[in-house]
Amino acid sequence: MKTVARMALTPGQEVGENVYTAQNELLIPADTILTKSLIDKLARHNIVCVSVKDSADYATTHFERIRLSQGFIHFEQIYNECMIDYKKIMLDFVENGKAPDISALMGIYEKIRGCTSTGEQLIDYLYNMLPSEDEMTHAHCLNSALIAGVFGIWLGLSYEDIDILIQSGFFYDIGKLKLPDKLLWKPGKLNDFEYNWIKTHTTIGYDMIKDLGLNEHVLNATLMHHERCDGSGYPSKLIGEQIDIFALYMAIIDSYEAMTSARSYRPTLIPFQVIENFERTGYEKYGAGIVMTIMEHIANTQLGMTVRLSDDRIADVLLTNRNALTRPFVKCGEELIDLAKQPELKITAVL
Repeated sequence: MKTVARMALTPGQEVGENVYTAQNELLIPADTILTKSLIDKLARHNIVCVSVKDSADYATTHFERIRLSQGFIHFEQIYNECMIDYKKIMLDFVENGKAPDISALMGIYEKIRGCTSTGEQLIDYLYNMLPSEDEMTHAHCLNSALIAGVFGIWLGLSYEDIDILIQSGFFYDIGKLKLPDKLLWKPGKLNDFEYNWIKTHTTIGYDMIKDLGLNEHVLNATLMHHERCDGSGYPSKLIGEQIDIFALYMAIIDSYEAMTSARSYRPTLIPFQVIENFERTGYEKYGAGIVMTIMEHIANTQLGMTVRLSDDRIADVLLTNRNALTRPFVKCGEELIDLAKQPELKITAVL
């Protein structure tokens, strides 16, 4: 809702809250559509301003409510302005060899982060962004740096380590800027040649930044973020403690960002689908402790959300199940449902 001066009211606007006279008598009830005669009535009673509904009040989904909110509109404006600066810094480095200004990058992080009140809100805003097709690689890295700051807090890292993790987010995928977009964003499955080609971005990126004087963890995150604890990763098939812990952090952030960002060839995964994917293989590949901590926080961001179940019923998320994060307690009408005890049901959409 927004407060509008009586003189600026126009017929057709809908009253958002009850309007009372100076004697506390109801003059115009909420949800009334204003007419000229009603506006004249307000004038006769010396009503100075009225709350009227705006577009956000008519939103029916969380996506619509977020994107129509003033907070998100401001966030998106600042994000887009910062994206221009971020791209210039990175392209000056990739194309002209100009060393990136770390303080400028951190300033970009702080400016965008300052548009949100909590890390959870930042994650929600990023989830509802719609990046343009021509800057998906840059958006992926910028978003990863922003997510890194939030996940670092969730993991209980020190301020110094959070800064290192944010810097890792800015640089870890920089090697992809040397690869063609048609390869990076190919809709279908990569063939063997294409897959081997795209895998080179880790070593390309490492070679690009190894002489910039960056923290060793940032270098390792760039080189190792596709390594997996079970030895199934690349480029060196490292296992367990051979992998820098910051590389494992970035591996999770990289996967999370990819799954939750809009793509032209597939829909964005809802948070419960993201958690399900990590639960399926994440504990062996990324380390159970790290994954569990982050997934618990992601599950908690869904408390209070309205969801659709697989039988098309609508429910509200009330409580998480720690041992079954994709199957929380939900309330459907007056019925309380423990999805962990009803395997035939699942959450299919967040509304």
